[in-house]
Amino acid sequence: MKILLVNKFHYLRGGSEKYYFELANLLKEKGHEIAFFSMQNEKNIKTGEKEYFVDEIDLNTGSKLKALDVIYSKENKKKMTEALEDFKPDIVHVNNFQRQLSESIIDAINEKNIPIVFTAHDVQAVCPAITMLDKDKQICELCMKGKYFNCIKKKCIKNSNLKSVLGAIEGKYYRLKKVYNKKISYIITPSEFYKEKLIEDGENEKNIETIHNFIHLEDYNLDISDKGYGLYIGRLAKEKGILNLVEAFSRIQGEKLYIAGDGPEKEKIEKIIENRDLQDNIKLLGYLNQDEVKKYIKNARFIVVPSIWYENCPYSILETQAIGKPVIGADIGGIPELVKDKENGLIYKYDSIDELETKMKLLFENKELAEQYGKKAKEYAEKNYNKEIYYDKIIKIYEKVLKEV
Repeated sequence: MKILLVNKFHYLRGGSEKYYFELANLLKEKGHEIAFFSMQNEKNIKTGEKEYFVDEIDLNTGSKLKALDVIYSKENKKKMTEALEDFKPDIVHVNNFQRQLSESIIDAINEKNIPIVFTAHDVQAVCPAITMLDKDKQICELCMKGKYFNCIKKKCIKNSNLKSVLGAIEGKYYRLKKVYNKKISYIITPSEFYKEKLIEDGENEKNIETIHNFIHLEDYNLDISDKGYGLYIGRLAKEKGILNLVEAFSRIQGEKLYIAGDGPEKEKIEKIIENRDLQDNIKLLGYLNQDEVKKYIKNARFIVVPSIWYENCPYSILETQAIGKPVIGADIGGIPELVKDKENGLIYKYDSIDELETKMKLLFENKELAEQYGKKAKEYAEKNYNKEIYYDKIIKIYEKVLKEV
């Protein structure tokens, strides 16, 4: 089978890019021929496969005259048509495409009568701001059912009038054109929660399936130890719940918390550490590469995923469980689908700092319980994140949509 993989970024920027490249490797491993369609960038990874690129669009510094290209780009449609005619795929598997690549590429694929499978790594089909957060980083569902004027009213996209207007226009355009309902053959959501949100918003339930992401489990068979610290891995941003985590931890005496990552709340966290004299208790590790992340996970007592927004299927949880460590996770988005309370980790109410403090104390004080949850976490990962299981499911979807052409 020939599969064209589409994603607007062709370098490791986040979870959707990790999936994009990992899926490519899995499909190649199984004997399929793959190619990539993405956007030009100096960080792009050379894969050795056929690669097709459109000109880069920077939504932050780009020309206002080119702003409408984020809704429909004739140039990108032309380049997609050329790619399809050259590579002649059986399936096009689309990941993040909105804005930078635009809906025009979907039209190009439809005109060639090639089925489209779409993995929804976010909820942009529902929310013009992509995250279902307003400009104050509060959960917001006001745009459900196409009520996109709320995005403009609240300036949800980077507190910008222009960007919020464009996002609302784009959302309305996609809805009128029935992009997700009619033009895309099948939608995969990495969490049941995202599937439910899409259905609630009006997508066709028959053409949506949840498949949790996969990882290469053999890469996570590490010798583990317990050095007693709690660990956070991720962006230092309000919606990630990092400030709640620091507040909850600051109430616990004599323990250690390591924080890996960077982001807009870094200075605020540094001030809290200084003002509360926590220099010996909280260590900021900064950005870590993949090998460094694994090292800190394998020596941790537990990791915390304290998000206060609708997480999808965080790779940090999959990887932690595959290593054999428990997760303390917020009861929001797709997190509770992965972390089973009092089985392979602990779940707490996402906005309760008190409950987060209690759950961390429990594992800080009970090494044996943490080990028990960690063993169950590894068993769960081996059963649920296996690439062979994922491949069987994805190939059935490909075969289904090909039959329906």
